[in-house]
Amino acid sequence: MPDFPESPFATIPELGAALRDGRTTSRQLTDYYLERCDQLGPKFNAVVTVTRDRALQEADRADRELGEGNDRGPLHGIPYGVKDLLATAGTPTSWGAAPLKDQTFESDATAVRRLADAGAVLVAKLSMVELAGGLGYDQANASFNGPGLNPWDPTRWSGGSSSGPGSAVAAGIVPFAIGTETWGSIVTPAAYCGVSGLRPTYGRISRHGAMALSWTMDKLGPMCTTAHDCGLVLAALAGADPEDDSSIDAEWHFPVEDDAPQRRFRLAELNGTTDKLQQEVADNYQAAREVVSGFADIEPAELPDWPYEDVAATIVSCEAATAFEELVRDGRIREMTAEEDRWRIYSDLMIPARDYINAQRLRRKIQRALDEFFSEFDAVISPTLSTVAGPIDQPFHEWSGGFTSTSIGGASNAAGIPAVSVPNGFGEKGLPTGLQFVGRAFDERTLLRLASAYQQQTDWHTRHPEI
Repeated sequence: MPDFPESPFATIPELGAALRDGRTTSRQLTDYYLERCDQLGPKFNAVVTVTRDRALQEADRADRELGEGNDRGPLHGIPYGVKDLLATAGTPTSWGAAPLKDQTFESDATAVRRLADAGAVLVAKLSMVELAGGLGYDQANASFNGPGLNPWDPTRWSGGSSSGPGSAVAAGIVPFAIGTETWGSIVTPAAYCGVSGLRPTYGRISRHGAMALSWTMDKLGPMCTTAHDCGLVLAALAGADPEDDSSIDAEWHFPVEDDAPQRRFRLAELNGTTDKLQQEVADNYQAAREVVSGFADIEPAELPDWPYEDVAATIVSCEAATAFEELVRDGRIREMTAEEDRWRIYSDLMIPARDYINAQRLRRKIQRALDEFFSEFDAVISPTLSTVAGPIDQPFHEWSGGFTSTSIGGASNAAGIPAVSVPNGFGEKGLPTGLQFVGRAFDERTLLRLASAYQQQTDWHTRHPEI
């Protein structure tokens, strides 16, 4: 083990400082995290492929460039992992699905290329739910390499569909990871595993080279130890890409001079936010709310009345069915791991075109309504999820069916607006809970400042499982 990191949970700035003052090298860090990928990846079903040869080449390049005074920025020389739906040249990209486990592409996804341009070192392709959950799975064991296991308790789920990134960051297998979210797939594993996760605005990060689940709702984003780290990673990824017509050239610079808020923020707390929560989740939210009230005014509010979840569900179902129709035609759908993933797509393929068209028409109105709503507030505050992670041996409806969340999840994903989840305590059986801020389109900076301000006054993000 090198002199640094003293802990596998070091933040990106801590790792960067050690690289630049000579306490370690990128090669040493990379060897260290590669060893953790080998040893701990299988323990939590978190790693699909260790990219050893590529990692060592990128680490040696990072050391050489830093030695020559060519500093590419905060991520230079830092190891990381990506969800296994991002293409990496010559390395299998399985999409979490058994019939595609040997699938390869000739070039890197734009996100992978941009991280390489920032000097980051890819050490692993990380596990995921098969086809990112687009087939309607109802169980943790919906991946060809097993259910995502929670580092806080391996009998519990790490969350989907970015199960591997959640487990890997929580277990200190990688310092940061890239996940994706169509509807909850970044914030859910972030909350269940006790890490920080940022779902950026739709279009903020190019999706070129990423598996498509829902072309109009998919979003890539970072999962890290801290909200500040999420901002550093987003800075390397953000920006328009000619290979992705949905990507947007919106201004983004990070870090800001001071992550602490410069004024009191105005936050909305939706009516019903604390209804039907597990008791510990409710208690942790109230405690977090007290901290946040030190730098923000929290007011009751009601979202505009729109069928958010129905719109989001219709769009995802129709687009996923279209994206994966070839698997039905050639019979590979029968090779999926989860039994329900072998047949649910057939009902989605029968949704009338008028339902999809009407959902998209309503979606534009939803986006305008929420943008107007957020003109009065900096963010919505809420628990990320209503329960802690459930057991891996039970279908989801058996342990989560009695609890509901507010409509902000469906609303925010339908509208494509950003959210950040950070750990805010522990609940049933010592499992993590999460605090969420949801904000206006392209205002990730405000969300990260809120989350960072909370983390500056709490230490939940410094607590890690005993591995």
